[in-house]
Amino acid sequence: MYFSIIIPVYNRPEEIEELLDSLIIQDYNKPFEIVIIEDGSSISCENIISNYSDKLTIAYFFKENSGPGDSRNFGMKRARGDYFIIFDSDCIIPTNYLSEVELALNSDYIDCFGGPDKALDSFSDIQKAINFSMTSFLTTGGIRGGSEKIDKFQPRSFNMGISKKAFEASGGFGNIHPGEDPDLSIRLWKLGFNTKLLTKAYVYHKRRIDWSKFYNQVFKFGKARPILNSWYPEFSKPTFFLPTLFIIGLDLAIIVMFFGLFYPILFYVFYFLLLFFVSSICNKSLKIGSLSLVAALIQFYGYGFGFLISFILITILKRNPKTEFPELFFKSN
Repeated sequence: MYFSIIIPVYNRPEEIEELLDSLIIQDYNKPFEIVIIEDGSSISCENIISNYSDKLTIAYFFKENSGPGDSRNFGMKRARGDYFIIFDSDCIIPTNYLSEVELALNSDYIDCFGGPDKALDSFSDIQKAINFSMTSFLTTGGIRGGSEKIDKFQPRSFNMGISKKAFEASGGFGNIHPGEDPDLSIRLWKLGFNTKLLTKAYVYHKRRIDWSKFYNQVFKFGKARPILNSWYPEFSKPTFFLPTLFIIGLDLAIIVMFFGLFYPILFYVFYFLLLFFVSSICNKSLKIGSLSLVAALIQFYGYGFGFLISFILITILKRNPKTEFPELFFKSN
């Protein structure tokens, strides 16, 4: 196999530098290429990339802005490899990543895989708290690689591999964002391809977001899910409703508490105490444990509220997703 690493980037040259630094020190001893797609950035990373031309095989393309999914497709169409590995620009890659992927694919070949994300010790406390909230079984059920079913895993495009064959058969990513990842996974399943979680193929996902940006991100995640459910109702799950039910239940528990009924709020107190202790132990920090509570609340309210709005408009009222949520759809070039 010849790997082509596909990296879309938008106005984040500093991220590309860290990512390329981590690719230089891979213990993988076979040739691979890196394809970087500048998605209409006003702050170019081309000068930074030129510093690595003698250390890595890099192809650089600049195109009009059309979103990350279309940019990944753009890169894969121009890549020379027969297996594509897709990273977000805010990822840092462990030294043994490519070796682990090759070992796994040689042992049990799969046309599409995904891997988990972890946090480095050098990450900020907020980044570690958000990472915990996004990956913990207590908050997301492990859907980002912590504990989801390995052989029916929906890869996330911050850390994903797809064969050239599967890409060409599926046409790659659609123009919805977020939501392009599960959309592609489901279309691949329908075409007869399998997906899988490679637990050892993890990356360090250095999300450069504050609380406000995190809320907006998960709010969009919530809005995208009922749209995907309307496209693929056979793959809808009751668990998709849990964040919305969680926040409705929490609000009701707070209200009835003022009328002397305390049992409902005790459930939430127990849950958040458990979340605090597990995060504090995992991160070896009471501060990060506390920040994880903030991250979890933002995640539940952002996703839950976005899901509720979208569910009403798309599922109940049967509105057109592109008309109601144009911000979720990019125009492909």
